[in-house]
Amino acid sequence: MDLSQSKYLHRVVDVELDALLPALAALSLEGPKAVGKTATASRRAATVHALDKPGVLSVLRADPNRIISGQTPILIDEWQRLPETWDVVRRAVDEDPTPGRFLLTGSAFPAAATHTGAGRIVRVQMRPLTLFERGVGTPTVSLRELLTGARKPIAGHTRIGLEDYVREIIISGFPGMRAATERAQRAQLDGYLALIVDREFPDMGHHIRNPAALRRWMNAYAAATATTASYEAIRDAATGGQHEKPSKTSTGPYRDILERLWIVDPIPAWLPAKNYFSRLSAGPKHQLADPALAARLLGADADALLEARPLGAVMARDTTLLGQLFESLVALDVRVYAQAAEASVRHLRTHRGEREIDLIVERGDHRVLAVEVKLTQSVAESDIRHLRWLRDSMGKDLLDAVVITTGADAYRRPDGIAVVPAALLGP
Repeated sequence: MDLSQSKYLHRVVDVELDALLPALAALSLEGPKAVGKTATASRRAATVHALDKPGVLSVLRADPNRIISGQTPILIDEWQRLPETWDVVRRAVDEDPTPGRFLLTGSAFPAAATHTGAGRIVRVQMRPLTLFERGVGTPTVSLRELLTGARKPIAGHTRIGLEDYVREIIISGFPGMRAATERAQRAQLDGYLALIVDREFPDMGHHIRNPAALRRWMNAYAAATATTASYEAIRDAATGGQHEKPSKTSTGPYRDILERLWIVDPIPAWLPAKNYFSRLSAGPKHQLADPALAARLLGADADALLEARPLGAVMARDTTLLGQLFESLVALDVRVYAQAAEASVRHLRTHRGEREIDLIVERGDHRVLAVEVKLTQSVAESDIRHLRWLRDSMGKDLLDAVVITTGADAYRRPDGIAVVPAALLGP
């Protein structure tokens, strides 16, 4: 797969941008650094103001209103480096709401940009490459189709297996980091993580007095991937059993800034519009922007994951670390495809944890698709018991139910539940 600058890699979000930009005055394309925002946005721009270039930034600091000058569409790249950009664009849209005027990209959302821009600047999130975008397998099952509730027959076969998924977990979905050698991949990910600690936090106005403590917290958060562990449990795991624990005021900013950098990307709990259930947990399911970041923070290579070696901070878990990271890989895909289908992604967990559904994809009418992720080639009855419970609880409001696996074939079980290998799921 050619990831060079000479050949653009088509993204799922391209379809969304092509639909929105001709109808809206301003869009903000947001996501973590190196996710491909600039490459995607530049294809649509007639004028580019690149704020990551010191000379350009110096001129615009002297006169921020120059940022709205030029032939439209105007791309303002890395707008967060000049936070007043947000209000300048918002006011320009108020004065002239002609569609297709502005496209902003940002790798952070600074606290200084206090005005939401609601109704003027529409925010679109861009995440790392899905398996489909990486060219891993040929999808035969559409998430958009599953969301129709038609429950049509599904089929498909893939040769992508467990080791292929492990490789994709390790090398990441950041387009520019999919290097040819494992050594180079590790170096790129290490540099990316160091950049977050050494530069991104200070750029967000937070001086890190103890970088090692931040790295330990990130390590603990990585170990909690795809779980609903409390932030207290993550904080405790980060201290390695020390008697003195850091206060919430110390670790709270870590989470806040990492979320504003789109590095921490938790899945919110589902709170249904109807009262199907007595008590549900309201805590998020923890996710980093890409499972490769979690794997690298924990020092996990392919062999360590396949051999289930203990790695990183000690966290209570119901599955292997590989199981958690595979769920994170699938969650990345589902979130990208769901956004394209104008749906949101949540998770479900009852108050005491008796019932859990890994991913709940909700349409605008509050009807849902339920997704379970299993690190297995074949689906056992125990793997679908929560899906059956949800179907009994929700009736027709459950559009469909699917189990995502590492297997070879997509099919529907006699009970109607879909079984889909991760490589066969597409938008």
